[in-house]
Amino acid sequence: MKILEQYILRRVVLMFTTALLPVLAIIWTTQVLRRINLVTDSGQSVGSFMLLATMILPTIIATVLPFALVIGITHTLTTMNNDSELAVIDAAGAPRRTIQRPLLMLAGGLSIFSLVMLGFVEPAMRVNVRTMIATAYADLLSSVIEEKTFRQIEPGLYVQISERQAGRKMKGLLVADSRDPASELIYYAREGAVEETGKALVMQDGEVQRKAPNGDVTVIRFDRYAFDLSDLSEERGQARFGAKDRDLFYLMDPDPLDERYVSNPNDFTAELHRRISAAFFPMVFALISLMICGDARSHREARLHPMASALLMSLTIFWASNYVTSLVETSPAFVPLQYLVPLGSGAVAAFMLATNRSPRLPRAVSALVGMVITMTQKRLGTGTGSAA
Repeated sequence: MKILEQYILRRVVLMFTTALLPVLAIIWTTQVLRRINLVTDSGQSVGSFMLLATMILPTIIATVLPFALVIGITHTLTTMNNDSELAVIDAAGAPRRTIQRPLLMLAGGLSIFSLVMLGFVEPAMRVNVRTMIATAYADLLSSVIEEKTFRQIEPGLYVQISERQAGRKMKGLLVADSRDPASELIYYAREGAVEETGKALVMQDGEVQRKAPNGDVTVIRFDRYAFDLSDLSEERGQARFGAKDRDLFYLMDPDPLDERYVSNPNDFTAELHRRISAAFFPMVFALISLMICGDARSHREARLHPMASALLMSLTIFWASNYVTSLVETSPAFVPLQYLVPLGSGAVAAFMLATNRSPRLPRAVSALVGMVITMTQKRLGTGTGSAA
């Protein structure tokens, strides 16, 4: 690689990293805060929460990375154009591939990296996160760690305790069970404990109040009563994995007995092709960025900032790709569109680069924008002109 290519690549990588890290930190923080209930609800340690936060990070890298590349390329090339470096490169007779080659090589490497992240690393981290959360909530006792507070164990089942004691013992239990529409049950007990297996809540010295649909209430006192938790513990301790939690090889050949696959096979098809097509985003966005600001231009040329233009185009392609993915979830006939959106956009950008063309607005739109700019200058530029 030539010295000039190394210089351009080094500047782009520096700006790419500068843009990637803050945006990644912001999105990661918002995702982590959504899981803060792991500590408040299940009584997990801060170490467990930090481990969970670390596993969330790889699941968002592949989404942020292409846009950070757009910012890195457009900012670097725009700065070089403003400093007349691109004009000097053209005047020296250097071919355009001097600018394009290192950036396309970087984009190609990031595309391969994105495929690995989307295909294998991200689903593995999702599985670990789901397993960790399911394990944390499997124990009923950990779910009611806060005293004198109603805690919903699952829809229709609430538990409150007055005091927690050493071991697995509790005092002042109140269990409200309305999961069965045929009857509402309310259990009161002076004390109780969850078995070590987590299969039953043993209550002592209490009563159960049963309310029938017609309003009749029956009260039964008991010395000892075991509230069955076996189904609840198994359900809460078992993580359910969907299409987004499976790796690329599994999506290519799903288990025909997988309940999620049997109920929604199109989700697996859409997820498979989404990951493959999304891996092209770094290369496609790099081509768009080079198409917009890859050549020397006059400072007097009135146009939207190159970074804004490139980000707007990239976001449009990203949103269109997600919309097509939602269509594939309803019908596999839309699968070709998942590849047509990024590859078609990249092909158009590559064609314009090869033919040395610049993207321009249609004449009608350009005339309208020019009219708006002229009217704005007349309204705001009168005072400035007289002062000059």
